[in-house]
Amino acid sequence: MTVQVKDMVFEKVAIGPISTRVYQGAEYGKGSPIVLYFHGGSFQSSGVLDNPVAESIANAGAIVVVADYNAPLGGVFPKPLEVGYSLFSYMANKRASGLGDRNSLLLVAGEEAGGNIAAGVALKARDHYANALNGQILISPLLDPFMGTSSIRKADAIGMRQRWTEGWSHYLSGGGCHPYAAPCLCSRISGVAPALIMTAEDDPLRDETLGYAARLKKAEVSVRQHVLPAGKGWPSLYGGKTDGVSDWQATISREFGSFIRELSLQPQLH
Repeated sequence: MTVQVKDMVFEKVAIGPISTRVYQGAEYGKGSPIVLYFHGGSFQSSGVLDNPVAESIANAGAIVVVADYNAPLGGVFPKPLEVGYSLFSYMANKRASGLGDRNSLLLVAGEEAGGNIAAGVALKARDHYANALNGQILISPLLDPFMGTSSIRKADAIGMRQRWTEGWSHYLSGGGCHPYAAPCLCSRISGVAPALIMTAEDDPLRDETLGYAARLKKAEVSVRQHVLPAGKGWPSLYGGKTDGVSDWQATISREFGSFIRELSLQPQLH
């Protein structure tokens, strides 16, 4: 499927203009889901860049808005979350962005550091903008600032341990560790939007990803999860070194499509 890509600036967001890159699948149309996407980069990347994960989601017929969330206010918590939530609130206000329509589902998504921001926005949306968010997509989210899981031991092998250590230090350098900053430490996660959660067997972020999925399920949040087998080049989606060809794009498209069908069967509150 051909995906159309265009750069846009959302001028009327409360915190100020936000640059984005918008991906629209060729099959998008009336009622197409809208996905507000937060890129990775270990909390330290900014700029509007190509994003293969966003393109894979758009391939399933979605409109995907990749936000340059670190640029407006900087990359130290809570600023990136404030930017992300402000843009979410803007887009939730009758789809003020001009994308989609009143029947469009609105979701947040992200990979790696962006998955952290998406999870934080989902928590804040539950607390302050109930029923505006239809779903969250967390793709190998960075959730554990202590980096204490078993699978994280693989991070050195793909060249990410130092980058993630430095990223967490940067993101939390404002002091303290709010639950929105490290969702895995949040004691109250019930009532958040349904989640699609993805990782791979050879992903150093596997354990914290699946641990969060388990906690969501225990809190009676609807969760669809998928773990790719090793050898699919999964770490490449957040910049990790990998052998062989990356072979995860079609899986992301397929899982997103199935997740949207599941959401469409659930009663939506507006």
